[in-house]
Amino acid sequence: MKINEVMTPDPRTVKLSDSLQTAAMIMRDEDTGVVPVVDDGRLVGVVTDRDIVIRAVADGDFSVLISDIVSDDIVTATADMDTSEAADLMSEHQVRRLPVVDGDDKLVGIVSLGDLAVKEGRDSRMGETLENISEGVKRH
Repeated sequence: MKINEVMTPDPRTVKLSDSLQTAAMIMRDEDTGVVPVVDDGRLVGVVTDRDIVIRAVADGDFSVLISDIVSDDIVTATADMDTSEAADLMSEHQVRRLPVVDGDDKLVGIVSLGDLAVKEGRDSRMGETLENISEGVKRH
């Protein structure tokens, strides 16, 4: 199965100049823990609920901009990638979501471990992927 068959197309995004509150409201409204960050449609990073808590809320600084907390060390998928390749990337990089980009790094979607599990229906592989993602957490 291909990523374009299971991904969420055209996810809501934020810009580097947007506020922390904008990202948090999108997370609330879309029931998600990650929002892609784009510049002219091109993916430049992601902001997670954890980024917001660790890099802003914990310090009591609510005036932070997305540019101050964005994670720019991102792993991406392409729409024509096999879902098994995406699961391998998630395992290797210990992430639960992958932004999906085209050849020009333009954001076209996002795929989560849940998307793979529900839409592909491969519980054993997704369980193994989740175990690999959580590996670092279990050691602490």
